[in-house]
Amino acid sequence: MPDTRTRRVKRERDIGIPDTVLALDYGEKRIGVAVGNGITRTSTPLETLTASNGIPDWQRLDALIREWQPALLVVGLPGTPDDSEHPLARRIQAFCDRLRARYALPVRQVDEQFSSAEAESHLKSRRREGRRGRIRKEDIDAVAAAVFLEHWLAQEIAS
Repeated sequence: MPDTRTRRVKRERDIGIPDTVLALDYGEKRIGVAVGNGITRTSTPLETLTASNGIPDWQRLDALIREWQPALLVVGLPGTPDDSEHPLARRIQAFCDRLRARYALPVRQVDEQFSSAEAESHLKSRRREGRRGRIRKEDIDAVAAAVFLEHWLAQEIAS
């Protein structure tokens, strides 16, 4: 009998909807992580990994990959107002290449322009409602990953 990962990858190939997707909001000091579900088109912020000069805590990322067993990784690529290449674009591409090599999973890059602003707005709204405390940069990074993942899921599944 095939293992869970084999069934999940087969299902993605057959109907185009990955059950589980991890999103990574790349940064040189922090990398926000969120998990999404292709069926419900929802995402949840998980945590923010520390990074040293853009290199993540690989052990912690390994553990998240083992725990969630995603069929796909989605990495945010920041846009620029004038459509020029973002200063981090090459580093993000190198990060995506390392992810593919390390985990043997497909990696998609998606536009994440304004996801941090949307994440911060969402967190501030929850704070005003009394549903959360102080907002840290780490919180924004993880929620930003969830924001662009939900946008991506909605677009991918609709098309």
